[in-house]
Amino acid sequence: MKKILFAFVLLVSAAFLFACGPREYVIAMITDSGDIDDRSFNQGTWEGIKEFAKDNNKTYKYYKPTAITLDAYVAAIDLAVKGGAEIIVTPGFLFENSVHKAQSLYPDVKFVLIDGSPHNVNDWDTMATYDGEAVDFTIGDNTLSIFFQEEQSGFLAGYASVKDGHDVLGFMGGMAVPAVVRFGAGYVAGAYYAAQEMSLTNFSFPANRYEYLNTFAPDDAIVTKATSWFNAGVDIIHAAAGGAGLSVMTAAENTGKWMVGVDVDQSNLNSKVLTSAMKGLAVAVQEALEDFFNDEFEGGISITLGADDGAVGLPTATGSWRFTTFTVTQYNSILTLVSNGTITVPTTRAQMEAFVTARGFTASTALLDAIFGPATT
Repeated sequence: MKKILFAFVLLVSAAFLFACGPREYVIAMITDSGDIDDRSFNQGTWEGIKEFAKDNNKTYKYYKPTAITLDAYVAAIDLAVKGGAEIIVTPGFLFENSVHKAQSLYPDVKFVLIDGSPHNVNDWDTMATYDGEAVDFTIGDNTLSIFFQEEQSGFLAGYASVKDGHDVLGFMGGMAVPAVVRFGAGYVAGAYYAAQEMSLTNFSFPANRYEYLNTFAPDDAIVTKATSWFNAGVDIIHAAAGGAGLSVMTAAENTGKWMVGVDVDQSNLNSKVLTSAMKGLAVAVQEALEDFFNDEFEGGISITLGADDGAVGLPTATGSWRFTTFTVTQYNSILTLVSNGTITVPTTRAQMEAFVTARGFTASTALLDAIFGPATT
């Protein structure tokens, strides 16, 4: 896959399917536990597919599984193949088992797995496999695995939030899947980095303001929870939670506080979105589709895209920039340090503890547990 160098653009067209049209759809996307109009991960991916298909006169369709299970995901893939799919995009960690199975079932179909890599492990504690076979991490020749360095995007959002004067922070993640954990870890790290620069010696990120919601869907209960955080003094909440982030937006609007969006520039959705921790979902998918239709599809590999690829960052367009004291010039300076590796953003418990300690702060066990789960011995 060609190295991605792009300027983030706002994709705002609504996701829909034509009620009529061809019976075969060459490009297919399978949604994960979120929905196609989540204004975040699923929709960002879908918009990239739709734009490419329209620009290149290709047929396309999405399929929503009936449940969040291996069988349901494979059934949706099977339906897509029967519908004529030659390349199938599966956005999300939850597809790792199903793509592992499908890449063998359908060797002539190409798969693009975002935020995951195929394997047959369905229980990491016991290393049990869904097929009862030996553990296997084979990426088929017909599969391209794409990861992003979400921790870098989260870091930039956390850094910018504190530099702009918001030093009581919260984080709400959809589920503790790797991409969401990376967003959260980066957000916390960025906040501590900025706090050191500003000599905020009493700064801390409270463990009881870091939580995984166990859902990517909007819910009134999330509005209530986020509202209680805001009313208790939290300035801003980074919601890496797909559609559930819309509930955090509602709470921010109701209380006059701020939130940080995720995956795509969400500033058009609510006036209280201070910024968004973005990753280039649409462009990454479009690159893969372009390679496929040019007979240059790179299967059998996993790639990771980050700041040095221009694949993660904050939106800097005038209409999206809502910081009052933090400037684009300052942003570009910290972005450069992340891009060139001067700053390595932590992604593990040990790295986070060392990173925070090096800044002159204490990484509480409670916070580390909240981010990464309880330590194992």
